[in-house]
Amino acid sequence: MLRLGRYISLPDIEAQLAPNNYMYSHSMTYAFDNYTNTGFIASLAVTKQFFVQVGVTDGTEATLSHMHETVGNPTQFVTLPGYGTIQNPLFPDASFKKDPGSMPSFSLCGRYQSQSGDDDLNLCADGINKGTWGYNNMQWYGGTYYHKFNDKWHLSYEAYTVFIKDVPNLNNPVVQAMNSAYGADGGTPFSSLQGFNFNNPDEAYCLGSTTAIGGPLKCTSHDTATVAYLNYSPDPLNNFSIRPEFFLDGQGQRTGTPTRYTNLGFGWQHWFGPQLEVRPEIVYYHAWNAPAFNGNVDALPTAIAPNKNSEVIISGDFIWHF
Repeated sequence: MLRLGRYISLPDIEAQLAPNNYMYSHSMTYAFDNYTNTGFIASLAVTKQFFVQVGVTDGTEATLSHMHETVGNPTQFVTLPGYGTIQNPLFPDASFKKDPGSMPSFSLCGRYQSQSGDDDLNLCADGINKGTWGYNNMQWYGGTYYHKFNDKWHLSYEAYTVFIKDVPNLNNPVVQAMNSAYGADGGTPFSSLQGFNFNNPDEAYCLGSTTAIGGPLKCTSHDTATVAYLNYSPDPLNNFSIRPEFFLDGQGQRTGTPTRYTNLGFGWQHWFGPQLEVRPEIVYYHAWNAPAFNGNVDALPTAIAPNKNSEVIISGDFIWHF
């Protein structure tokens, strides 16, 4: 099977469309990883049980035109309190790529399904390139595993690790001053001077760095995540899901807070008939090292800092299938 265009990243348990998910809410594992790629993907059934996928894309969440598109650098020279006018230490040239993470990228996946269909293992390297900090240029390595215990119980499991290189260091005072003077991601292609007032990619609290002027301006951020859905279906109209999760965001590049998260969710999916489905749920989230909830990074004129380590969310939805 050959596919050309924009497609959902490989692999994942969850997807953007509500009918493709067990529960109403998404796991953090899904919310902070690769979403889509644009390019070419080929899927080959080597045997009835073993499949291979190979893809060539322009990165993750990238636009093809950005691969070679450059824009003028309005902050090639910056005036910072305490530093005077200096050459931009992050992007010193007169121009830069509109999205430094948009570049030729490769994906490779191998999937094995047992003869009975009770087990399915899919291992992937997704969107692999130089790993340069871009709009969402994550280097994703991981996989999914599915197991059917019997007609009532089954398990869906996912784990991955990702990294991004050359992420500006929020522990460095020069980076802090540039962000203060020129908005979030100041002096980069994603600053407010380039029109990024919202949804610009996060920077990182680099591990082991100091606040000294000579400290590192950039570092490589790493994230590790794992989530499982343990499902019980007593009859064809009902399914109950238990969702434990662990998410490690050591440099805070994905969530904005450098911490580890543990979460636990309980969901019920009930069908009234072929068309109407309801999915009530309750989910508990906890951040271990620092407050990570009850904030708003997009609040204006200044962001609202999180002040809670935990939160409980009760939610749900109705789905009309047609």
